[in-house]
Amino acid sequence: MSKQLRELQARKATLVKDARALTDIAAAEERDMTDEELAAFNALKAKIEAASAAIDREAALIAEEAHMVNVANVAHSAHSTISHGQKATVISVTDNLEADPKHGFKSVGDFLKTVRQAQNPGAAIDDRLLIGSGRSAVAPASFGSEGSAQDGGFLVPPQFAQEIFQLSLGEDSLLPMTDNVEITGNTMAFPKDETTPWGTNGIRAYWQGEAASAVGTKPVLGLSTLRLKKLMALVPVTDELLDDTNALSTYLPDKIATSIRWKTNESILFGSGTGLPVGCMTNATTVTVAKESGQTTQTLLAQNLAKMISRLPPGSFGKAVWIVNNDVLPALFTLTLGNYPIYLPTGMNPGGIQVSPYGMLLGRPVFVSQHANTFSSAGDVLLADLSYYQTITKAGGMQTAKDVKEML
Repeated sequence: MSKQLRELQARKATLVKDARALTDIAAAEERDMTDEELAAFNALKAKIEAASAAIDREAALIAEEAHMVNVANVAHSAHSTISHGQKATVISVTDNLEADPKHGFKSVGDFLKTVRQAQNPGAAIDDRLLIGSGRSAVAPASFGSEGSAQDGGFLVPPQFAQEIFQLSLGEDSLLPMTDNVEITGNTMAFPKDETTPWGTNGIRAYWQGEAASAVGTKPVLGLSTLRLKKLMALVPVTDELLDDTNALSTYLPDKIATSIRWKTNESILFGSGTGLPVGCMTNATTVTVAKESGQTTQTLLAQNLAKMISRLPPGSFGKAVWIVNNDVLPALFTLTLGNYPIYLPTGMNPGGIQVSPYGMLLGRPVFVSQHANTFSSAGDVLLADLSYYQTITKAGGMQTAKDVKEML
C-alpha cells in the first residue's frame, strides 16, 4: 500500500470518528442534533465523501501502475522463435512473492521453521525471508538490518502479523475501548482543551444585557504528545516443536496474542509511564470513592456503585464499563435495590442482547479482569469511560521481526 493511500485512509478514519462523536453526544443525551451539530456533521460528511473519492482515485492509479508493470514484465520475458515458418511465443511466468501477504509461506509454522533453519551455521537463507529487507541472500551485511538473523531478525509476513494482532484484541481487551489513533510514524501530537463551561478560563458564555459590551473569550489549547512504546515477546521453541509446523501455527499465535493482550490491559490500567504507557489508575485525575461508614470488608453495597456513577462526567455513563476482579462476582449476585436485582448475569439481560459475557450491572457491561485489585482493596471495582484514554498504534497492526521474537 502506498504512503499516500495510507494517509488518505487515516484521514478518512479520523473524519468518520469525529462524525460518530457528534452523533454519540446527541444519542447519549437522548435528543436530536442541534443546528450547529448538524452543520458540523454535514461538513464532515462532505469531507468523508471527498476522502472516499480520493481513496478510489489513488487505488485506481495503484491498480493501473501494477497492471503496467505486469504487462512490461510479460513483454520483457516473452521471446519469439521461428520454426518451420511459424512464429511461437514463449512467456515466462514467475511468482510475485512480494505481493503475497504471506511471502510464499503456507503458515506461521512454515515461516518459523524456515527462520530456525536459517540460524544454522553455513545454512543458506531462504529468499522468502529477505522480502522487504532490500538485500539478497548472498549480499554480505556490514550493518545491522532486519534482513539478517544475526543483526536483528527477519520481517514477519504481514498476513501473519495481522492475524496475531487481531487475536490479541479478544473479548477482554481494553484497547478497542480507548480513543485509539493509528499512525505511520512513532509519535503523534494532539491539541487538547482542558477547560470546562463552569471554569474560569477558555470559551465562556455570558448573558448579554441591552446595549452592553460583549465579553470576549478565547480557547486555551495545550499540546499532548504520545510516543509509541515497544511491547515484545521472546519465544524460545524446541527442535521437536519446530519439526511440527502445524503445532507451531496453532500454539504460538494464540500464546503471543494472550501475552500481548495481558500486558496491554495491564498498562492501560496501571502503567507507570516509564518505558510503557501511563495507566488511567495511576493518573492524578483518578477518582476514588470511599466505602460507607462502618462498612465491613469483603462487602459491596449498592450505595458504593451509585456514588461511583455520580462521579462520572456528564455523558460518560453510556460509554462506561465496569471492570471487576473475579473474586468480586459473588458479592454482585446479592446486590438489590428494594426487591430488584441490579446485577443481571449472562442470559438474563433484557431483550437478550449480550453485550458482555459477564452480563450487566446497573445498565452497564461488566468485564472481569485479574488486573483489577483483589476484593476489598482500592481498585477492586472500576467504572471507566476509556474513550477519554488516548492511545496510538502503528498503522496496519503489528510491526514484527523474527529471530524467534515478536514485537509490537
